[in-house]
Amino acid sequence: MLKLSTLLLAGAAAATFAAVPAVAQQKAPLSILRIIDADNYDPIRSTATAAAEVMYMLADTLVTVDFDMKTIKPGLAESWTISPDGMTYTFKLRKDVKFCDGRPMTIDDVVYSLKRWIDPASKSPVSFRAGPVKDIRADGDSTLIYELKEPYSDLLFQLALSFASVVDKNTVEKLGQNFGVQGFNGTGPYCWSKWTPRQELVLKKNPHYSWGPPIYKDPKPQIDEIVWKVIPESNTLMAAIQAKQADVTYYMPYIALDTMQRIPGMTVQRQENYIYDIFMGFKVDKPVSKDAAIREAVNMAVDKQAIAKAIFFGKGQVLPSLLNPAVLDYDKDSAGKMPKHNPAGAIKLLEEAGWKPGSDGIREKDGQKASFTVYGIRNDVNPRISEAMQADLRKVGIELKIQLWDATVAWGKLATQEFDAFYMAYPYVTATEALNLYFASRQVPTPNRMNWKDPKTDELLKAAATAVDAGKRKQAIGAVQTQLTEANVWVPLASQPLWVVAGDRLEGVRAHGIYGAGLYKGLDIKLKR
Repeated sequence: MLKLSTLLLAGAAAATFAAVPAVAQQKAPLSILRIIDADNYDPIRSTATAAAEVMYMLADTLVTVDFDMKTIKPGLAESWTISPDGMTYTFKLRKDVKFCDGRPMTIDDVVYSLKRWIDPASKSPVSFRAGPVKDIRADGDSTLIYELKEPYSDLLFQLALSFASVVDKNTVEKLGQNFGVQGFNGTGPYCWSKWTPRQELVLKKNPHYSWGPPIYKDPKPQIDEIVWKVIPESNTLMAAIQAKQADVTYYMPYIALDTMQRIPGMTVQRQENYIYDIFMGFKVDKPVSKDAAIREAVNMAVDKQAIAKAIFFGKGQVLPSLLNPAVLDYDKDSAGKMPKHNPAGAIKLLEEAGWKPGSDGIREKDGQKASFTVYGIRNDVNPRISEAMQADLRKVGIELKIQLWDATVAWGKLATQEFDAFYMAYPYVTATEALNLYFASRQVPTPNRMNWKDPKTDELLKAAATAVDAGKRKQAIGAVQTQLTEANVWVPLASQPLWVVAGDRLEGVRAHGIYGAGLYKGLDIKLKR
């Protein structure tokens, strides 16, 4: 049932919308609603999904990813070849590409952008995604050579992410640290117009653009102007869409999706291949969370099905294993080793491990209480997860203490060693990417906040990352999945679903979702009026 305040908001918004003259409605730009803004829009300086979702409209990458989240397609590169040893990638570039200012893109622009990404002086937090680069160079005016020190099986997927966007050197040098803050010049279907932080970002159609990836029917943008509006409050966002004050969002409260599906003319669609998972990770060197029995018992005690249902109101799904079943190189065998919901089994496990109930019901062992603290970002999801987990764990004699922080503070807190466990939600495209990101020893203390340092893990991760043969890569990364599942380093919780809600002014909307970007390049979308 919708809150009365929501219905009143919707009614007020509808009245406002109805008062707008028909001519103004026809001229209105495409309005996209979201709940958060990015810190900046420089592709190499922001890891935020809020940056990526806009970046794909502002800029292009060498390759793109199809809607299945597994198939690499052409982008700025028409074609490519990989040497037998997996160390040299040769890309043939398109010759019809122009920046928003009308200047033709050259191979020097591509080399500059990719080298800027990996340049230590840039201090990019995502430079590791480019792989072990030996050299990036031009061979003539349309051939790019991307040479590695060793094979890197994830390279094409990483080159499809917004971090590898091609940008204009002149604009970067003119704006310096304000590139992506005061202006931007890329080759994307839309161009930077105006940004008011935490309120809205206005984009204009790139009049030159005709080279959209083949995953779309039409390679040209159909919308003259797009406004990305920030509405932090979920009820207000929902009311604006209901009242047709905005056109599309993929930040709709899950409780409202059924209502939206019943509204005439409203389109509600889910991207089945979307990967954005939520988990709780343990620091494996803390007094309580270092105990393998505690970690396994937590996995058994938590009712993940109930949590997923409560969070997503039946629109999401439980994450049944360490990784999402839709991901490339998912290992079904290791998934079968994930502990099932079994509170009685958790109690038995703790008893056998020497954790006995104390006078307050919390278990103790060698003078240490079975109590641990979890840190996380305060958002729409984590408070409900925390309360449910806290109740489940109390039933088996484990105390969960909760510290949730505003996003402006949380990332700094998550970089410390103060906590025992943490919540995280993250996007990824391959198993090798996900596990190298979080479990390689070199990633301690962040994003490997578990402090997991294991020679076997590192060896298998390297084998997967450097594999030239797809079968050997799958075998190596499958072994990592098994090892980490058996160690219960994470409590996989839920697969966050992507639902795109669009109003009746639009046609051609199709959910994508790479790195959280629900509309990707926004091509094929048209305004009916």
